[in-house]
Amino acid sequence: MDFSGKHVVVTGGTGALGTAVVGALLSAGASCTVSYMVETEAQRFPYGRQAQIKLIKVTDLSDESEVRKLYSGLTPWASIQIAGGFAMGKVAETDKAALMGQLDTNLIACFLCCRAAANAMRGGGRIVNVAARPALEWRAGAGMAAYTVAKTGVAALTVVLAEEVAKDGILVNAVAPSIMDTAANRATMGKADFDAWPKVQEVAATILFLASPENKVTRGAVVPVYGKS
Repeated sequence: MDFSGKHVVVTGGTGALGTAVVGALLSAGASCTVSYMVETEAQRFPYGRQAQIKLIKVTDLSDESEVRKLYSGLTPWASIQIAGGFAMGKVAETDKAALMGQLDTNLIACFLCCRAAANAMRGGGRIVNVAARPALEWRAGAGMAAYTVAKTGVAALTVVLAEEVAKDGILVNAVAPSIMDTAANRATMGKADFDAWPKVQEVAATILFLASPENKVTRGAVVPVYGKS
């Protein structure tokens, strides 16, 4: 896949999946604007000093002014929304503040970035969102109700936007990962079968294709990336 001369915005690009995506984009010739929130992640981000990378701290992607600042002056080929957050909690245990926190972090942030990207693209482009397995399999979201609702919204947003901007040459898709093989997930689920989990590099490869010029026809898809799990 060839991203030579193309600029890509990656939100949450300093996390585990984001780092894999940015590394693959750089290898394919892209330049990237990468948003981050956690300072320690930015400090250990392996590509931060490369000329093709611009790191921007964004503390709240659900804030319209911060999203406008992130996309200001850019004409991106692609925008990849990885930033998000996770929280456990049954419906009976989740108050409005917790629900709104998940909606802001996952759905509202994605919506605002999609809007900014669609308005900034000229002559076509690609938008890729990150949903989650419970967005496709709602019963799997029991015990993580607010997260499931928010990620289901991301999936619906993806399909709606894909219909709206197809005529502009913008193809919009999402991936829906199961639990990914990251250091953080291994630490919290030490007895799980790690080999069954999809690797971040494998999920990144699917994202890269959906964001690439080689993807000429796929739109409105929410692609399961489950590995063997």
